Amino acid sequence: MLEAVPNVSEGGSADIVAAIGRAFSTGPELLDVHSDADHHRSVYTLVGNDAALVDGLVAGIFTAVQLIDLREHVGAHPRVGVADVVPLVPLAPGEMERAARAARMVAERVGREVGLPVFLYGEVGAGRRPVYFRRGGLEELRARVARGELVPDAGPSEVGLRSGAALVGARHALVAYNLELATGDVSVAQAVAVAVRGSSGGMRGVQAIGLDLAASGRVQVSMNVIDLDAAPLHEVIVRVRDEARARGADVSGGELVGLIPERVVAAASAAGIELPGVDESQILERRLASRLAE
Repeated sequence: MLEAVPNVSEGGSADIVAAIGRAFSTGPELLDVHSDADHHRSVYTLVGNDAALVDGLVAGIFTAVQLIDLREHVGAHPRVGVADVVPLVPLAPGEMERAARAARMVAERVGREVGLPVFLYGEVGAGRRPVYFRRGGLEELRARVARGELVPDAGPSEVGLRSGAALVGARHALVAYNLELATGDVSVAQAVAVAVRGSSGGMRGVQAIGLDLAASGRVQVSMNVIDLDAAPLHEVIVRVRDEARARGADVSGGELVGLIPERVVAAASAAGIELPGVDESQILERRLASRLAE
């Protein structure tokens, strides 16, 4: 099987989140849904064989296009589409090319059947990451396409304001993880993010931004740990805690977005470091085994 982790720009309406989840699961197994109203985003974890996964992703993206209007969207998380990122992930070593083939199939069908412009990223997009397309937001993406700087890999040549574009890719497993800070000062979270992320000289394999989640009064360091060998999650947590304390704050909680590979939890346990907000029910392999046993 392959895994897919589509990120959809809706986190407020339980009915819309559920409807999109039903569409995604018309073939593959839906293992998890993580919604956040402040981010205004939902992350779905799906597993299935190649054909079922492709069919389910196309159905879910079609439903998202029908139900979501980005012109009315306000959220803390950067996004350029109603189906913002759609990564396919190999579950076994040596199967990246299989994930890449499935990603290309999703891109072609979304462009042709759903009518969304699609940009490829990761292993099928010359190594580019979603941030390359999100820079400046949807308006800037539209302008870059209009100037001819970017050309969609599938679908229409113009990016609309209502649905935006879909970023479809193939990548290795990552962990999306957020740490809340015990402060109301978002500049502290932003400074910690700069200190931790690899692009600004921090930890290789870590992407991080500091966010003010005003609706819930939280200040957060939001991260993707994209290289779990270079940056074990427990070491990332220690680094964030140290950087926060150096600025007069502390970590007050953690939030896992989606599921987590078992080896990440095992490594933290061996090091004697707690992963705040993570429990055994969120381990990918255990959730999958439980679902398959039903």
